[in-house]
Amino acid sequence: MNILEKLQEILSECKGEDLTITPETTFDELEFDSLDKVDIVMQIEEAFDISLGDNMQLSTVGELIAKIEEAVANK
Repeated sequence: MNILEKLQEILSECKGEDLTITPETTFDELEFDSLDKVDIVMQIEEAFDISLGDNMQLSTVGELIAKIEEAVANK
């Protein structure tokens, strides 16, 4: 399972519905609130065994994928 597929699984679970995402999908389009975002970050960190930090200013799924790839490469 690649990063995009895993993110789609995590985001769908958090939203409670099947989502279709692409690297161009924005988080505004997905309509997650701040508590959802905290939960999502925690799930991502657990799924990929990484730490993303607290101050992520990301607009798109593609930017999140790049952040995950960077964290995986640096662990």
